[in-house]
Amino acid sequence: MVSRHTIKRILLLHSPFDSVRFKTTSAQFIASRARDATFEKFMDNYKNLLKVISIQDLILANPNNTTVSLQFLSNLSQKLHLNRGAASFLRKYPHIFHIFYDPSKSLPFCKCTDAALEISRLEAAAIRDSMPFVVDRLVRLLSMSTATKALPLRAIFKVWRELGLPDDFEDSVILQNPNLFKLSDGNELNTHVLKLVSAIPSGNLMAAVENWRIMQCCNEDCGSSVDPLGIRFSFKHGFPPGMRLGKNFKAKVKEWQSLPYVGPYEEMGEKKKSKCGRMGLEKRAVAIVHEFLSLTVEKMVEVEKISHFRKWFGIDLNIRDLFLDHPGMFYLSTKGKRHTVFLREAYERGRLIDPNPVYDARRKLLDLIVLGRHGLYTGELQEEGGKTV
Repeated sequence: MVSRHTIKRILLLHSPFDSVRFKTTSAQFIASRARDATFEKFMDNYKNLLKVISIQDLILANPNNTTVSLQFLSNLSQKLHLNRGAASFLRKYPHIFHIFYDPSKSLPFCKCTDAALEISRLEAAAIRDSMPFVVDRLVRLLSMSTATKALPLRAIFKVWRELGLPDDFEDSVILQNPNLFKLSDGNELNTHVLKLVSAIPSGNLMAAVENWRIMQCCNEDCGSSVDPLGIRFSFKHGFPPGMRLGKNFKAKVKEWQSLPYVGPYEEMGEKKKSKCGRMGLEKRAVAIVHEFLSLTVEKMVEVEKISHFRKWFGIDLNIRDLFLDHPGMFYLSTKGKRHTVFLREAYERGRLIDPNPVYDARRKLLDLIVLGRHGLYTGELQEEGGKTV
């Protein structure tokens, strides 16, 4: 078996920007990547946030009865990845969940606290208020499917929360905008495809990276030293702390930055089989996933979810390998038995540099998770009698 140190030497000698990956398994390549302690610490809490959200969704599923029995949650412990059981997990977050005993049913139940309910209302209100942005995100997502301007509805369902869509987006977004969106039957039974009614001219859609390039040229601190042509095809980079950047690596990055490519909203045309053509295709794929992450509320997504769009975006490469090959742009975390990718440039010290109202609401829930059992007064949020299971 190839040792960890051997893999690191290979990665230092041969830049991840090379068009041909050396023969290491994905698991070995992931294990050898440069860690970023800030993102890893963030994921320690975020993996529990995902579990909290899953439980909240179950509790709030019926607006006429916003409680669930502890027995019901216990039966779902394995599916919800609650390793020590539902009761143990719920007790860790008394600012979010309240366990109480219902004498009429002789069972312990769980409900959301007032603080958690208020955060849920704040998020729903933020999504409603940002509806024009929601529509724009969906238009942009469909426009990146340059060949068909269409995507399977089930793939969009996978990322509805990441995109900040309302949970009833089929009705509140798609059906409310018949001039933009159209649902049609897919090739498989009981599947649907969401299409743009008419294609948006690519010149009307500016990728997020273009805004960064404009800011670089307009920045008074460095405007005189930035050549607009020099950064025409560049992306912002910021490498993990402690990552060794060798001379050869820096040269490869510089070469890659200047490589022309077809933008995420532009028609691809004929695929070239030359080395330069393959590198251009790889850079276009990077541009697409960069734009995808830029469209998300929290500038992060599970790799498995974005992989559902690979074929529709015309990406012939392994999505996870793209993230690993470009550590200056993306950070891949494996915490919580899932692979989560972050848009590195969007974060500073574990927080979004440019937050939005939906993110702010979700961050409040994360803050309650970080708080844990701290901040409780005597007798506050205590379980009301009975023995929990």
